[in-house]
Amino acid sequence: MAAPRPQPLLLLLLVALLAASAPRRADAWGKEGHIMVCKIAERYLSEEAAAAVQDLLPESAGGELSTMCPWADTMRFRYHWASPLHYANTPNVCNFNFSRDCHNSRGEQGMCVVGAINNYTDQLYTYGDSSKSSYNLTESLMFLAHFVGDVHQPLHVGYEEDEGGNTIMVHWYRRKANLHHVWDVSIIDTVMKDFYNKSLDTMVDALQTNLTEGWSDDVGHWENCANKEATCANDYAIESINLACNYAYKDVVQNITLGDDYYFTRYPVVEKRLAQAGVRLALILNRIFDKKKEADAMPLYIQ
Repeated sequence: MAAPRPQPLLLLLLVALLAASAPRRADAWGKEGHIMVCKIAERYLSEEAAAAVQDLLPESAGGELSTMCPWADTMRFRYHWASPLHYANTPNVCNFNFSRDCHNSRGEQGMCVVGAINNYTDQLYTYGDSSKSSYNLTESLMFLAHFVGDVHQPLHVGYEEDEGGNTIMVHWYRRKANLHHVWDVSIIDTVMKDFYNKSLDTMVDALQTNLTEGWSDDVGHWENCANKEATCANDYAIESINLACNYAYKDVVQNITLGDDYYFTRYPVVEKRLAQAGVRLALILNRIFDKKKEADAMPLYIQ
């Protein structure tokens, strides 16, 4: 006698339980962080780059790149193959090596956040040339904008052993979280509440002020990119693992309570990485779309 077939409701419940129990990486920066990165980038686009971005954005974006920057996280269950593209793991060492570290669980090379940035940059270079482009360049743009944000989150280039801090459980003040979530969301949320009246736009304005004043001497170094053929995503990953070791992981053990000492020494790192990601995203897009400039130039504009 054949076994009774599960009812549709039971099947849905089973799928939901399996999905909930499956290990997964946290989303980098969270929605607010990605929006901030792209709001900063939009202020530094050339006219040509801004026009190309407008042309590629879907109608649902309302003409703003920032509205689509969290998009890649919302597509994880549809595009399962893209999950490894949000991060890179190192074998528990404080350096990043592309040939060693940029691969997925099946060992396929280039399947990490650095490879993704380079790949989608290459795709977007075909913009305007219908004979070369067989890509969905709208998705290429949204993936690129998201992954440039991801690579600047220090724990998205973290240790393989703890999945970039996802398996390190801590308390952020009184709230239980994993270390990765603290860097994705908790620090940003606390900073917005403490200093910016819970306003994302106010925080973006403050980061913009720092870019033109407090960090103005540093911005020139952020623009440096010796790799004329692709991007400097490899350098950004090296920066992130160094910051992960020196700040994110430092003095953290399982079940520790992270409070003021951790918060006040780490939030400046988060703010600067958000700003760096925004500036560098604009630089990459300007290089791709500003056809009037020389190929080795990455002009930075202020709208």
